[in-house]
Amino acid sequence: MNYSQIMGIPVPKITMEETVEIIDQVITEKKAELFHVVTLNPEITMSCQHDSQLRSIIDEAGHITADGAGIVMVSRLKGNPLPERVTGCDLLIHLLEMGNRNHWSFYLLGASEMTSSKAAEEINSRYPNISLMGRQHGFFEEKDESRMVEEIAALSPDVLVVALGAPKAEFWIHKFKSRLNVRVAIGVGGSLDVIAGTVKRAPVVWRKLNVEWLYRLINQPSRWRRQLILPRFAVKAFMFKEK
Repeated sequence: MNYSQIMGIPVPKITMEETVEIIDQVITEKKAELFHVVTLNPEITMSCQHDSQLRSIIDEAGHITADGAGIVMVSRLKGNPLPERVTGCDLLIHLLEMGNRNHWSFYLLGASEMTSSKAAEEINSRYPNISLMGRQHGFFEEKDESRMVEEIAALSPDVLVVALGAPKAEFWIHKFKSRLNVRVAIGVGGSLDVIAGTVKRAPVVWRKLNVEWLYRLINQPSRWRRQLILPRFAVKAFMFKEK
């Protein structure tokens, strides 16, 4: 497999379709080891430069996708382009579509109780052949984690959808990966909000132009502090001397 190095992190040069095929194969083969899919964005990439534990988690992941437009942009500027964005939200939709055809089972972890409940309703309505085995909102306490992990392990879903935000989702999956008894676990950011309809996704034309971040900033001005990392990432990643 070919890779594009982004601040020392090897990101596979594969498409959305190829990513779904990889996950399909993992689920079909029913491997015992959890397959951790990381949707890499600029925030995670920047954090990896000073957080050795997070970098170790990324290095151990089963698969990495180029979630952020900035990741793809930098790869192109450095002359080793990634083919396209493979965002957590789009990947989740593709997995639900594939799961509906193949009768996969899912478990939802994260978001608010209202969003979790609404997302579950939407998934059950749109994808009737999926087995939605359970769900848990993201506002749990640490003392509740053992019970949650035991529940997920007992249900043994094909796909564990973790909407706790990045990099919290990555830390949580890694912490319990030996106990979860699932085939695939993936951090999806705010994707359940999109499915539930509580957050509107950018129109397709904005996404194709890789300016979804701008659409979200216009509609959610409170995100401006978080968006400050994007120009910093672009400069540092472009200047970074890859090995």
